[in-house]
Amino acid sequence: MTSLKARSGGQILVDQLKIHGADIAFCVPGESYLPVLDALYEHRDSIRLITCRHESGAANMAEAYGKLTGKPGICLVTRGPGATNASIGVHTAFQDSTPMILCIGQVGSDFVEREAFQEIDYRRMYGQMAKWVAQIDRADRIPEFIARAYQVATSGRMGPVVLALPEDMLSATASVTDARAWQRMEISPGEQALAGLSSLLSKAKRPFVIVGGSGWNAEACADLQHFAETQKIPIGCAFRFQDLFDNTHPNYAGDVGIGINPKLAARIKVADLVIALGPRLGEMTTSGYTLIDPADRQNAQTPQSLVHIHAGAEELGRVYQADLMINATMAAMVRSLAALPRVTQEGVEANVKDTNADYHSWQAQKTIPGAVQMWDVMQHLDRVLPVDAIVANGAGNYATWVHRFHRYRGFRTQLAPTSGAMGYGVPAAVAAKAVHPDRVVVAFAGDGCFLMTGQELATAVQYQLNIIFIVVNNNMYGTIRMHQEREFPGHVYGTALINPDFAAYARAFGASGEVVVNTAEFAPAFARAMKAGKPALIEIRIDPEAISPNTTLQAIRAAAEKK
Repeated sequence: MTSLKARSGGQILVDQLKIHGADIAFCVPGESYLPVLDALYEHRDSIRLITCRHESGAANMAEAYGKLTGKPGICLVTRGPGATNASIGVHTAFQDSTPMILCIGQVGSDFVEREAFQEIDYRRMYGQMAKWVAQIDRADRIPEFIARAYQVATSGRMGPVVLALPEDMLSATASVTDARAWQRMEISPGEQALAGLSSLLSKAKRPFVIVGGSGWNAEACADLQHFAETQKIPIGCAFRFQDLFDNTHPNYAGDVGIGINPKLAARIKVADLVIALGPRLGEMTTSGYTLIDPADRQNAQTPQSLVHIHAGAEELGRVYQADLMINATMAAMVRSLAALPRVTQEGVEANVKDTNADYHSWQAQKTIPGAVQMWDVMQHLDRVLPVDAIVANGAGNYATWVHRFHRYRGFRTQLAPTSGAMGYGVPAAVAAKAVHPDRVVVAFAGDGCFLMTGQELATAVQYQLNIIFIVVNNNMYGTIRMHQEREFPGHVYGTALINPDFAAYARAFGASGEVVVNTAEFAPAFARAMKAGKPALIEIRIDPEAISPNTTLQAIRAAAEKK
């Protein structure tokens, strides 16, 4: 019998990460998991450790890594404050169905349940925002726990796993066999389900497909495109999943989320068949549960059939009792859909043409108050950005310009939180550039959004990740101000901001920094940023009245005062 070499818990854990294919880990170091850091030093040639300036940044980076790769993003933080700071990334991973593993240093087992220094019971803390929360109390069980963490994070509805690591466990030694590498699980649709879907498609005169969720890859997106072309049906992308279908394709209908094109919303409401392929049918995708009536679709003015396809069985029937519910992973499902012969009726292609025309009309030029026209900025970016450029953003009214007017042309060219978390864009861009150093990465942020995680500029500079950061500055929390004017016109309180000179802020970190105050200045500033050879920030100062492409603050206030 071969004798096993004794290893510390920290060494065993990092060995497992390597076996399961981890190549990057994001962290803020802490004394509670020093043995893990020491083991990562031994594996520094195979697992890249990126040290961040705040745990929220590290967790958001791990979440973005999970989105980009389909593999769990690894985040390492210390106990107490480190764990609470990292919770925002876990929440985003849960709502966005992103695979992620958060490892938290924990107090030693000899101090547990005494409210020791920075002690938290993570099972209770993370219970509702993670797929699985556990504490590894024995070093010899680390391979089992890490293997399970990978499988849980990547199976069914993907999501985050949280593991607490007591200090004494990480220092203890054990002789244990390593686990095998995790396996991606595929759930294929049954023949009966495919026959049912084909039957519904064959009867529909106005079919519509909404795609979204996790579990996609480039091949699956190609299969989706083939399915759309064969069946002659329009494709809409759920909130912040616009990169699943080429936005320049004639079958593209637009995004189905916040600020939806009213004509697109009307088409979905009168569609006689809606196929939800991958997304959760939550508030954002359904416009507050109004696009599709969850109560009684058959008694609606236009009876509608609904097919919901999702990798997580628990999501099927959660809000909507669909006519057909299919439990399948996206790659397996669209592979089957792509193999179907055409079953749709002659004439449905007219709906595709009209829907695409509505999308192009929705993209028409919008003029806003002030010297900077954001429509022109977005048009310029669409002209000069490579097809595979990655565009990241957080949350705020500025993101409307990105989602509505930028055309995503390839798989995983969009990184944005369906959870609506501010501060996501900057760390997501750092992760994107670390994963894809040869691709152009642009991070959009509002002034409020940027200063939540803007310190990760230091991380970009430290690791020579040449990202272009675009900060849209209107000196306010714009989304909240918009709602404030709508609900309490004229009572402006708590939403105004006094900001730094963002370009100078960037230069202080060693990045390039410029300020744009009129439209003509943007194109040359962006060209210089592309050639800077280091991270670059462009601050765009826009008129505070330019709250959205469709209206102004003054118009919102005037309408509210008339009520």
